[in-house]
Formats: sequence, structure tokens, C-alpha cells
Amino acid sequence: MSTADADAGAAAAAATDGPPRFVDIGANLLDDMYQGTYRGKPRHEADLDNVLQRAWDGGLERIVVTAGSLEESKRAVELARRDSRLFSTVGVHPTRCNEFGDTEESLAAHVTALTEVAKSGMMDGTVAALGELGLDYARTQFCDIETQKRGFLAQLAIAEETQLPLFIHNRETGEDLLNILKENRHRFSRGVVHSFDDSAELAAKIVKLELYIGINGCSLKTPENIEVVKTIPLDRLLLETDCPWCDIRASHAGSEYVKTKFPTKNEKKFERGCCVKSRYEPCHIVQVAEVVAGARGITVAEVAEASRKNAYEFFGGLEK
Repeated sequence: MSTADADAGAAAAAATDGPPRFVDIGANLLDDMYQGTYRGKPRHEADLDNVLQRAWDGGLERIVVTAGSLEESKRAVELARRDSRLFSTVGVHPTRCNEFGDTEESLAAHVTALTEVAKSGMMDGTVAALGELGLDYARTQFCDIETQKRGFLAQLAIAEETQLPLFIHNRETGEDLLNILKENRHRFSRGVVHSFDDSAELAAKIVKLELYIGINGCSLKTPENIEVVKTIPLDRLLLETDCPWCDIRASHAGSEYVKTKFPTKNEKKFERGCCVKSRYEPCHIVQVAEVVAGARGITVAEVAEASRKNAYEFFGGLEK
């Protein structure tokens, strides 16, 4: 255990009373799976209400609903306004940057529309960040690299105007995204590189830029991933589920640390009160915390409290 982890542990012990409390900084609650549809096929009734109740019962204090397009941003804000514990992002995912269009006029119009949605949500405290935005070189079949960069840089203008923190996507970009963030660090207030699954070296460079790192099940698949998680300063660590994706599976290196299990049924045998097999939910964030804690040799309470504190600071309070 590092000195920083020991100090954080002492602070957590002093600050917590009762079971761990969490903030899920990234949940794709707009996904069709929560409406009972899987791979385009209806399987069961919508159960987002149950999913949210499990989250609140399981120690979630706040959940940030992520968006990846202009239309999703509008829907995320609408959903988040239904509950004081829900917040949203506004932004365009790198694989969807084609929606900015081919001309400067269409780009400007799309940025204006996104800005309007963001400002509307900021008025009542619903919008907590810009995102999901960034670069993804693993899925260029959906959007080429230059179009991704154009869309990412365009959204930094919204960051300058609103001072919202960035919820950043980074997949197999080497140091391209890092270099863009370095060059534009003066244009945004705070940022988190979410679903981090890269090297310890890249993590250290991200932290040096005074950015945060988001950890979920996709960050904990391999022994190499586990070693990287050990190196991230606890005061720069944020927890997320990225649900319904990024579940921690039995074949993943992190699974040995998972202690909390949930009643689970296959999607075709849906039963209210049970989770759906292979569909992650915000309640599963405790499993992410268990893996991080086990890997680092500290308690779940310490991880939960540190990441919770970081989340409130990162998002500016998470109060409406």
C-alpha cells in the first residue's frame, strides 16, 4: 500500500459511516437494454425503474447519464431531470462525429445546438459534463480519424464557453489524444479519461495534466490492467460502470476480487428483482470498487470514499 493510499484510507475511515456510498460517473442508461430490447429483439418489459431502485438501494448517491449524440444529449437531460440524483452529459462520441456534417456551416450549427442543450441543462444543474467526446481509432469504420479530430476540437469551444468538465473517450490512439489535450489544456477546466485500459505510462501522463482517470470493468480485464490500476493516484481515480457494457466476467483477471453477487436471470427468463445476465447496471459499481481495492490492498470503503469525494469535486458538487 502506498503512502497516498494509507492517507486516503485514514480519511475514508473518518468520513464514512455505514456501507460504502458511490457515484457512478458514466452510465449509458439510454441503452435499449433497459427498455427490454437486446440486439434489436424485444425480450422483456422496460425495467429502468427497477435498475435505478437497485442502484439507490445498493449505495449509489449520484449517477451521471452519458450521451453520445445531439439527440441522445437531449434525451439524457430529459431523463436526468426526473430524479435529483441523476445528472447528464452533453456531447458527441468520436464514432458519431459524422453528424457535424461536411461544411463549416453545418459544424457551427451543430456546435450551437449542443451548446444550447448544455446551457439549458446547466441552468437547473442537470448537465454535469461535456461528453462523451474524444478519439477512437479502434472503430474508424464508423468515423474516420480526421472527422473525429474535427468534432473533438469543435466541442472544446463549448468547453471554453461553459467551463464544463470533459468526459473523454480514448481508444487505441497511442498518444494522439494526449497531445491534443496538452495543446488545448487551457481551453477546459477539468477532464476524465474514462474506461481507461491503456498503459501505466499513459496514465501517468494524463495525471500530470491534472486530469482524472475513470475505471470500470473494461479497465480490469488483464493482469496488465490490474498492475496499471495500482499506479493511479487515489486522488485522481473515478469509478464508473459504463453500463450496460463493461461487466466484470469470470474470465477477467479482476474477477478474483469480486465478492458481491446479484440475483441474475437470462434476458429470455427476465424476472423483476433480478439483474439480467451480462447486462451491467449502476449497482454493479461495488464490484469495480472491490477489484480496485483488492488489487491495491486497501478496503472497499477507502476506494468508495476516495472516488466519491473525487466525483463531487470533479463535477462541481452534483447538486441541482
